[in-house]
Amino acid sequence: MTRTKKTTKRPRAQAGFTLIETMMAIAVLMFGILGLAAMLGDSLTYMQGSQDDFIAQQKAQQAMEAIFTAKFTGNQQWSAIQNAPNGIFLNGPQPILQPGSDGLVGTAPDSGAAADYILQPGPDMKLGTSDDIKLPLANFTRTITISPINNETLVRMITITVNYQAGRFTRNYSLTSEISAF
Repeated sequence: MTRTKKTTKRPRAQAGFTLIETMMAIAVLMFGILGLAAMLGDSLTYMQGSQDDFIAQQKAQQAMEAIFTAKFTGNQQWSAIQNAPNGIFLNGPQPILQPGSDGLVGTAPDSGAAADYILQPGPDMKLGTSDDIKLPLANFTRTITISPINNETLVRMITITVNYQAGRFTRNYSLTSEISAF
């Protein structure tokens, strides 16, 4: 008869994570999550800025159209289509106001006008009713610059820049064109 030898198995040392390793993993994970949250906040702010981008584009276009309208309807002489003191358009950044008595934006008569606004539907979701909401354009400024082009007396360059705050970002939109005396 052969005898078999019984062997006893020794328990193996348990392998696993230590408390310090677990805490380090949680810290790395939290750092990544906080980074994603900050990026999400900036993305949402930037997306809200897309509405402001559209408003800036429209307000620049409005000013450009006012300049061309003043010139081509004969309401203003060619000599007045320039910045002050020789012309009618104000220098430097100006708040975006409703057109003054002359019907043009960016001129001296605007100074007494009310702040411009965007009209949005109110709680009834219908535009043109008494509950409509007026969103003032307080964080927007518009600069109209009309300058001669290389000693050309009959052609001028128009640059309209609209600056605005979108969250913590300062943004601008510029529109450039030329206008002639003809």
